Amino acid sequence: MPYPIFDRSRLRIQPLANRRHDIDLSTVLPLDTPPPDFQHEAIPALGRRLVEARQRGAARMLLMGAHVIRAGVSRYLIDLMERGLINHIGMNGAGPIHDWELALIGATTESVARYVSSGEFGLWQETGRMNDAIRAGADLGLGLGEALGQAIQDGPFPHKAVSVLAAAYRLRVPVTVHVGIGYDILHEHPNCDGAALGQTSYRDFLVLAETVRQLEGGVMLNFGSAVMGPEIYLKALAMARNVAHQEGGGIKHFTTGVFDLVPLTGDTRQQAPKSDPRYYYRPWKTILVRTVADGGESYYVQGDHRQTVPAVYHAALQAESV
Repeated sequence: MPYPIFDRSRLRIQPLANRRHDIDLSTVLPLDTPPPDFQHEAIPALGRRLVEARQRGAARMLLMGAHVIRAGVSRYLIDLMERGLINHIGMNGAGPIHDWELALIGATTESVARYVSSGEFGLWQETGRMNDAIRAGADLGLGLGEALGQAIQDGPFPHKAVSVLAAAYRLRVPVTVHVGIGYDILHEHPNCDGAALGQTSYRDFLVLAETVRQLEGGVMLNFGSAVMGPEIYLKALAMARNVAHQEGGGIKHFTTGVFDLVPLTGDTRQQAPKSDPRYYYRPWKTILVRTVADGGESYYVQGDHRQTVPAVYHAALQAESV
């Protein structure tokens, strides 16, 4: 006996012009903003590692939560790709939504408290068009990130210059999008195609795993993703190491960095005991300890992304000039 399902045709979808936005283009920092007054011993080291990894042709990966886009640092991410200092970005499903909205209307981020109360949260016409781009990308055999990047780059988006997805498409740098069904406002819409989401996001995961195959001598940075980043990295690394071992090689010597607001004290290269609730904080045990235990190095940096992303950017540029 099949269970009843929600009838999406009954939903009222409104234009973004009816929505109040918490963030606009004034949040996006110019590249010539003075370097932040942010000091951490790991920052210069990570800047050097990115330059060294580029020289080796090894992976320079950056995984991120959606609030990195909201922090206004898109121009730094774009310039890092332009310079070849980052050659793969991984996002969760919310990241492209903020990127799309900023590129389209120059604003993003609605008040959950305001709009969930009225039953309007997430149900906005222009944002829902992302589903059409995803379905078109699936028909072309594209990944989710590439499909959205192409739609922004080739479409009528007045502010595409601040779009990480559009820049990546233009530069042929993979931006992969790793979704969980039901996590994102796109999944509320009548035009959401679960098969297209699964197809395009799974292709992105395989693109990510291929990049991880090049991680020996490389760098993997995780900005503000407590679940998605550590989990996709862990599975992709297992796949890459499986193949490397069969070929008589290995993926052991690389650098990882975690950037977040969570206070971690002591030696973050040692796993917290199970009696400590932070044992269950995946970035610590997965990215900083377990996956680098065979010869890698790891760093933890606590701070606001609006400071830490520009700090890493300037450290890498400094390392380039040496």
